[in-house]
Amino acid sequence: MIGVLVTFTQTGRFDRSAAAKIAGELRGPFEGMPGLRFKSFMIDEDGAQARNFYVWDDEEKARSFFTDEIVEKVTGIYGVPPKIEYLDIVGFVDNSGA
Repeated sequence: MIGVLVTFTQTGRFDRSAAAKIAGELRGPFEGMPGLRFKSFMIDEDGAQARNFYVWDDEEKARSFFTDEIVEKVTGIYGVPPKIEYLDIVGFVDNSGA
């Protein structure tokens, strides 16, 4: 498994309701996406950063998703380019089925 943290940093603040709207509008294409286990849409406490966290089955699927086209698209949506970090998941707890 591999995690991908995508961070958008504003000079101002992200509006929580606008970010929630983005999450709602963009949710559909990710539901049932092959290789994607989880995706979350988040904003930090002060609203300066919006973050999306993905958990993928393997690195190839994760890296092939983040094309130049996707980066350009999300830059347009969030208004700033993302920082994309690939993280090796060495352990995972999933309580969703409990």
